[in-house]
Amino acid sequence: VDAFEQLWQFATQDADPSAFTPMREPIKARAAEFRKELVAAEPKHVDAVVAFADRAWRRGLSPAEKDKLRGLYRGLRDQELPHDEAVRLVLARVLAAPSFLYRLENPVAGTKSGSVTGLEQATRLSYFLWSSAPDKELMDLATSGKLADPAVLASQARRMLADPRAGRLSAEFGLQWLHLYAFEKTDEKSPRHFPSFGALKGAMREEAVLFLNDIVTRDRSILDLIDADYTYLNGDLAKHYGIPGVDGPAWRRVEGTRKHGRGGILTLAATLSQQSGASRTSPVLRGNWVSEVLLGEKLPKPPKNVPQLPEDESETAGLTVRQLVEKHAADPRCAVCHQRIDPIGYSLEGYDAIGRLRTRDLANRAIDTHAKLKDGTELDGVDGLRRLLTATRRDAFVRQFCRKLLGYALGRGTQLADEPLLDRMVKRLEANGYRIGEAVAEIVTSQPFREIRGRDVPSDN
Repeated sequence: VDAFEQLWQFATQDADPSAFTPMREPIKARAAEFRKELVAAEPKHVDAVVAFADRAWRRGLSPAEKDKLRGLYRGLRDQELPHDEAVRLVLARVLAAPSFLYRLENPVAGTKSGSVTGLEQATRLSYFLWSSAPDKELMDLATSGKLADPAVLASQARRMLADPRAGRLSAEFGLQWLHLYAFEKTDEKSPRHFPSFGALKGAMREEAVLFLNDIVTRDRSILDLIDADYTYLNGDLAKHYGIPGVDGPAWRRVEGTRKHGRGGILTLAATLSQQSGASRTSPVLRGNWVSEVLLGEKLPKPPKNVPQLPEDESETAGLTVRQLVEKHAADPRCAVCHQRIDPIGYSLEGYDAIGRLRTRDLANRAIDTHAKLKDGTELDGVDGLRRLLTATRRDAFVRQFCRKLLGYALGRGTQLADEPLLDRMVKRLEANGYRIGEAVAEIVTSQPFREIRGRDVPSDN
């Protein structure tokens, strides 16, 4: 209507507007009809917000709750707020509700544990695997009571792992486990020594997410986390790694990367960079990361008043980082832990502080990646470390992975009472090619995942 009036007035200035005149009434009539349609649609918009609240709150709303939302809308309109603004405020009310912000569960009465409701079970499963609310299929199974069947739970877990939304498990669980969750915000690298790091750290994080997502959605062996012969690259990261044949911004799966020193979480630029200093590598940080994060070993805190190593590789009095660490570890106060973690870190010295392969350090000194563990086991570079984790220490790595995945699924640290479940997870993985889906299936059908403790159980505090 406004556009027509502008055209008509313009035409009256120096032309005959009669050609426009027959259009006026039909345009006004259609505009009036459209305004009626808008008004008629307003109740549908309110209905849509109420229906959305069912999904956002992950349960069916009671009649009283629905009436309250509709009453809020009517009250806002009575205050002469426009329809659009009133609907937005009702939607804001839905998203500000505790039922949306928190995963609320109602414990059963007494001191014994009891099964969670179907809707609570659907929410547990969906937030475990998708980090989001349940979809329609899961909600339908929950409301029909079928989700109480462990076989149905396991089947749904398999379906959900094959869905692209399972990539959120990779990003949420995987990056937390590997200590990479906020990696893209890292700003501790020296721009003088590593000027390219700032532009690459986003790609480094994305490689980790895509690699972990491949393990999850393709139901691969968790041993591939260590022993894979592929990764995901774009042109910039491939150039950083010195891998030819990958150009442009598009991400792609690249096979045969072991010959380029890549494959698995040990050689991700993100993990190697995260466990390094600002301007040099750190065998201590890398060794400690493997020991604690991948093997689940508990190490005591370092003693107080121990002098720090120099930060700059080029300013270490003619000593390599390894020689500095060995000298530092000669202190009897430090030797106990360093004997356990330093050899592991030395095996990764073939990578610089931002994950590039190297044979010499910044001061042009030769790199030595050979090491011997306290028990006499010898490692030679990252391949030796891979063999240690997938063969000699495989049981420890598998159990630690199960422990971390179970803790993430339950939303708490694992406890002594969880040890039998961890035993079952490990045995199931061993019997089924270590496929991650088997670990997930064991978790979602377990008692801790399907039950909630009684309301009257004494508090741990």
